[in-house]
Amino acid sequence: MHEDDRWTVLLVRGHRDPVRQLSVTRSALRRIGWGVGIGAVAVALVAGVFGLGGLSRLQALGLERQNEALGEELARLRSEVGALETTLGSLQTREAELRSIAGLEPLDADVLAAGVGGPGSRTPESNPLWSADPELGNQAFAVDYDIDALQRRARVLLESMDEAGDSLAAQRELLLSTPTLFPTAGSLSSGYSKARMHPILNEVLPHPGVDIAAPGGTPILAAGKGRVTRAGWVSGYGQTVEIDHGHGFTTLYAHASKLLVRSGQEVERGDVIAQVGRTGTATSTHLHYEVRQNGRQQNPLNYLLPGTFN
Repeated sequence: MHEDDRWTVLLVRGHRDPVRQLSVTRSALRRIGWGVGIGAVAVALVAGVFGLGGLSRLQALGLERQNEALGEELARLRSEVGALETTLGSLQTREAELRSIAGLEPLDADVLAAGVGGPGSRTPESNPLWSADPELGNQAFAVDYDIDALQRRARVLLESMDEAGDSLAAQRELLLSTPTLFPTAGSLSSGYSKARMHPILNEVLPHPGVDIAAPGGTPILAAGKGRVTRAGWVSGYGQTVEIDHGHGFTTLYAHASKLLVRSGQEVERGDVIAQVGRTGTATSTHLHYEVRQNGRQQNPLNYLLPGTFN
């Protein structure tokens, strides 16, 4: 087919209307096709450009909303940090009271501050949000910094309270072990003395304890927590119990009519260990009671708590 060949198109509108014909050459038809194709490509490119612009706007809107959400979350965290600071303030007050009760010195202000900083410390630029939004990065860094400081302060307070608790536990153990309890229900008939007239031997001798007059069978109590080191007959003392309380303290309970513990047994303060009697060298039913500290005889009345003996 030659370039000047023509294409004829018949246009029919209705059966009564005349038939129209359109005749174009092959080259003209080719030009029309190219024009339609180029137009379609142009339309597609324009649509693509406008579509990308819309997508960018949508992405920008999404980022803006994300930033708003992040800002709200940071505001909420700042509020919680404030509440935590208030709680730690109350905890610090209790910690100071506990250290005072435990007889410990208050924490040093520098230790309590538990500060952070110095060479190598983090900066706002190190926060991941900084590159996207410096303002949000600053806010996030400030919140993170405050939380870190609060955590350090809380750890210091907890360690301090543990120290105070250990001190109080040790003091409680010492108190329970110290012979502070009057060991039987009775009246003091003879006091502690380095020289007194012995009622049986009729000579001046030390009296290394106290005598408590009481009816036979009256319960004898452990004056403190400890371990029984002797439960048996001792010359002159009769039926006797000795207790090692630790911390250098030992006690002795003599002239008992009956022993209710055995050697090696652990006893608590106030446990019944024997009954009052008159065994050994004794003129009447009573309890002879001694206290030693680091092996040296002491006046038992010096260790009694107020109100335990009248």
